[in-house]
Amino acid sequence: MSVKVKSMNFASLLICAVAALFSLGMIFFFGGGDWLVAASSAVMTGFVTYVVSRYIIWRFVLYRIKPIYQLMLERDLSVGELAGHFKGNDIISNAGLDIAEWAGKKAAEIDRLKDMENYRKEFLGNVSHELKTPLFTLQGYVITLLDNGAGDPETNVRYLEKANKNIERLIAIVHDLEEISKLEMKVMNLEREQFDIVALAEETAESFNIQENENKIAIKVAGELPIYVFADRRRIEQVFVNLMSNSIKYGRKGGSTTVKFIDMFDKVMVEITDNGIGISKENLPRVFERFFRADTIRSQENGGTGLGLAIVKHIVEAHGENIVVRSELGKGTTFGFTLKKYL
Repeated sequence: MSVKVKSMNFASLLICAVAALFSLGMIFFFGGGDWLVAASSAVMTGFVTYVVSRYIIWRFVLYRIKPIYQLMLERDLSVGELAGHFKGNDIISNAGLDIAEWAGKKAAEIDRLKDMENYRKEFLGNVSHELKTPLFTLQGYVITLLDNGAGDPETNVRYLEKANKNIERLIAIVHDLEEISKLEMKVMNLEREQFDIVALAEETAESFNIQENENKIAIKVAGELPIYVFADRRRIEQVFVNLMSNSIKYGRKGGSTTVKFIDMFDKVMVEITDNGIGISKENLPRVFERFFRADTIRSQENGGTGLGLAIVKHIVEAHGENIVVRSELGKGTTFGFTLKKYL
């Protein structure tokens, strides 16, 4: 038969009980059967045995778990410092809890590092792919022009224009990557100020409406009264530009985009809704990932970098706010983000 020791107190009491029973038997047997003397001696023996055994077990356990705690704390540790950590509490039970907590944190850290490694590999692959396409196209036009061109001045000019378009796309990718890096490293200071978010939305929408777009999409701002917020005006304009631009790129011909504002007491929710192609449920959780495109073909035709929504998310979160998206394939998409009001 075996006894499982779950705590230091239990172990000490077990030793104490054995010693007391042994003392009781010995004194009763050799002491002439005097129960009072035997019982008194047993109690004294048990008490002394309990105190001594508890101290010995305490020191023994401290020395045995000291290397474990040095590993967990990643530094040298004295027995006295370790004893102070427990402050008279049961070592076995508390050490078990500490080790379980440490193991859980390490497991979570390992999972996080694995995710980061996978993300790094995917990111490098995406960057390589995004840069390769315009570079190879640009190389083709340049080689043609170096080989005395196409023989037609107009064709040569067209080749140069296409080459320049690919150069502009490369510059846009590099610029957006730099922008995201600054936002992620939090080295970009926000220049917060008071401004009318409705007026800013109207100005941005007007800049798109006066331009010709292939899908003939008009952007409407549903808001008349001014709503003042406290944020970085230039950065929020960048958010509007990216979201409105996406609504045009992925909209249906003759479609519409609407910007509306929802009062949320000390905050305002800005929603940009289109009736375009929408996003599938499978792709919806990934829309803010770098280089992710739900519609790859249309995105490449429109010259997007695949970084716009990632930048938008970082800008909104840099303000301490949230951005959400809801969409239904074939019916449209709504992006919504919050900003703190200027009260």
